[in-house]
Order: sequence, then structure tokens, then C-alpha cells
Amino acid sequence: MGVPAVEAVESHVRAFFEGHFVEGVDYDLGPQRRAVIPGLRVLVVGPGPRSDSWAYVTAGCWAAGEKDGCGLEFLLTAHVRDQRFIELMAMVACYHCGGHRLGLEHSMPIGEPWVPGSSCEHLLISLPYLHGPDLEHCPVPGGHARILWTLPVTTAEIEFRRRHGHEALERLFDEAEINPVDPFRVSVA
Repeated sequence: MGVPAVEAVESHVRAFFEGHFVEGVDYDLGPQRRAVIPGLRVLVVGPGPRSDSWAYVTAGCWAAGEKDGCGLEFLLTAHVRDQRFIELMAMVACYHCGGHRLGLEHSMPIGEPWVPGSSCEHLLISLPYLHGPDLEHCPVPGGHARILWTLPVTTAEIEFRRRHGHEALERLFDEAEINPVDPFRVSVA
């Protein structure tokens, strides 16, 4: 079921981002991690009619971790094309499929800045607000993949979320009108 699901995710992303450059990149995870996510690809989407930023989407997480036909894929938006973001999405896929199941409103530490000089060192799993439900909901053979956004956030924002909840943090983002693709944005917490 893995290859058809990966192909379905790629087809869905290409259709959603019609008019954009889309490239599927196989990322060498090494033999141990490749066994966990055998069909992993990162889809790199260039700026175009739907968005002026770059998008990086996993294809292969659903096939490696679906339960009862439901599973996740992940999206990152960025200001440029960079190998770093392909690596980051492969890291998210390995984290998720390697036993640390991510879901809506979860977070994960990156272990270093999103990009050098950024204060964002965590990823917050959220709805793909920049692209909406048409990208989020992806049919695959035997089920449904949900594409969730991995938003780079600061440690202070993660601490705020722990104290006040996910919705309160998202309200702060809205009030501050953050630019989610700006790696040097100021923390809202």
C-alpha cells in the first residue's frame, strides 16, 4: 500500500499547487530509518499562483503509520528553497514514524534554530491555515491522509502554549499578524 499512497499524496499536492514548480525529492535516511519509512519523499513546491512562499510536504508518513486508514503527512512553509528544509521534513517524518506520534496541537523540538540566527527551535503542529482544507484533506488508497502544518516557533511560545493552551497561542499569532515564513520573526510570548 506504501507506493500507491505516496503517489496519491504527490498527485494531491501537485493538483492543489497547479501552476507551481513541484519536485519530488528522495531523501537518504540511511538504512535503519529507511526501513521505518520506506517510501519517504519530500515534495518541494515553488512560489506560484497559490502562494509566494516555498512549501515542503512529506509523502510517505501515511503509508508508514496509518491506523484504520487514517494518517498524517506534514507541511512546512519557508521563504526560500533550501536543502535544510528538506532535511527538516525528513527529520519530522522520522520522529513521527519512529515512535513519537505527532498530531494536531503537538510540538517537537528541532534541537537547533530553524535556520541559523532564528529563535525558532521547535515545530508546532497546526492546521495548514495558509492553504486551507483543500490541501489538508488528501484521499489515499485505503483511507485518508491529513496534511498538517509544522510551524516553526520559539521556546517561549511553547512555554506559553503549555500554560495557556494552543488556542491562546494561535490568538497571539493572529493578533501579532506574524509572518510564518520569516525565520527571524519576533517571538509573540
